[in-house]
Amino acid sequence: MTRCVLNLNPSPSNVSEADEAPDVLPVLSSSATRINARKLMQVPWDHSGRHPGNRLFWELLSGAVYLAWPYLFRRVEIDQEPKHNGGLVYASIHINGLVDPLAIMKGQSRRIISIGRHDIMTMPVIGWLTRRMGSQPVIRKAEIEGGFADKELATTINQRSMLTMANCIASGHAAIVMPEGKSHQDSHLHALRTGPLRFTLNAASIAHHRGLDNPMIQPVGLHYRCHHWFRTDIYVEYGEPLPIPLVGDEETHRRIAEGEWIEPPAESVIPLKEELYEKLVPITPDAPDWETYRARHILGHRKAIQDGKSLNSYKEEVIAAREVRNSTVSESVLDSASEAAQILHSNDLDARSLNPEGKIRQENRGASALLGILMMALASPISIPTTGLQALVGWYAGNNTDEGIDARTTHHMIGAILSPLIMWPLISFIAGFFIIGPHPVLLILVMLSLPIIHPSLADIFHLSNLIFLKGYDLLVDYGDAKRRKNLANSDQGSRLEQLITQIDSELVVLK
Repeated sequence: MTRCVLNLNPSPSNVSEADEAPDVLPVLSSSATRINARKLMQVPWDHSGRHPGNRLFWELLSGAVYLAWPYLFRRVEIDQEPKHNGGLVYASIHINGLVDPLAIMKGQSRRIISIGRHDIMTMPVIGWLTRRMGSQPVIRKAEIEGGFADKELATTINQRSMLTMANCIASGHAAIVMPEGKSHQDSHLHALRTGPLRFTLNAASIAHHRGLDNPMIQPVGLHYRCHHWFRTDIYVEYGEPLPIPLVGDEETHRRIAEGEWIEPPAESVIPLKEELYEKLVPITPDAPDWETYRARHILGHRKAIQDGKSLNSYKEEVIAAREVRNSTVSESVLDSASEAAQILHSNDLDARSLNPEGKIRQENRGASALLGILMMALASPISIPTTGLQALVGWYAGNNTDEGIDARTTHHMIGAILSPLIMWPLISFIAGFFIIGPHPVLLILVMLSLPIIHPSLADIFHLSNLIFLKGYDLLVDYGDAKRRKNLANSDQGSRLEQLITQIDSELVVLK
């Protein structure tokens, strides 16, 4: 059983050309085929520029995300957020379900509005969260063409949602969009949908009419060491901002600002879509397949070693792999690196498993494993009841969803976020019961106030979780060391070291 199973049959593409990017409708999950018209019509919306979400809930959710973030990821690197007075539309590749927008949300300070698949706003738990965030539903072409959605309903919902997005953006809020229109498993950008560009152009019209700062599109690079691993590494970067052109006359701007949806002309939408594509490509993996992408990481490490350096962070790895992508590398070197990457990946390892001499690193992690077990045991009495039960449910749901492997960490995330929102107050309630007795009013006050009035209690919960996860990381490190040892003593290991020797020799010649 491997930790990282990616799509072995990615969509073929000349990944640098927008007009040749894969334009594949999403495979519909069972949830996506169920259109809950009643709930969709009840989703909060607003065309005045006010955010449709609940402000208090947003603050609570932001706090929960802040606490949950170090639970989901082992190492986090986020570039400094861009500064712009007007509205911002964050756009990125979409390979990791709801974790993608939350990664962008974590990297900036504005209140977010987002738009997404209709069922994300209507399903039991996730829907409850997204509706209070103010997220807007969209019924996609795939649902309409599949015969699951009425076209008139889709038009009503989509135009209402896009006008809400446009007004919020014009008023200075930040929006998160996934312009591919779906989450997927490929190592390159898919064709962009026009919807985000259409409401973004209308946002510029509204801002102009109301005398507000013009919004901008902010491309975002989301980089995961392996996106569906629990406790993977993440690097969030920001590309060059894209100004939004003003389209139409003053009468058009007025009508849109007063709540009428007017479709921007295709001759304005298409060039903006193509420009966004070209801005996004450089900050995505931009590889024909994941094997090639992992091969570039190996070459990045080997080139750094030859330059007398080492790559000590995932950000450095991403940049080094990008430099390899943008350089001239012989086909033989890339083939060798791809084979080496496949060997490492099939053993749940990566380029960090190789030492400067090109040999497989070997080390004794037995003491670390014992320390990890001790840390987990010490933290368990607090960590398991406060967070562990939701984590177990999230793990089960993620491994049994029909949403695809990209939804796996979505369930991990939901479990982590619900802990401080639900379980921590509940445990405070139980603690209060034993302290003050069965007085309903007092118990409710205790449940609501303990994590606030006594932050040390929340601190204890959080610290216990961090200790437990640090112990877990030490056990993972032990497992990695054991796999490296097994690999080093195998024919695969011998072949890997042979390949690295060949790569190093050819890279020296190319310098």
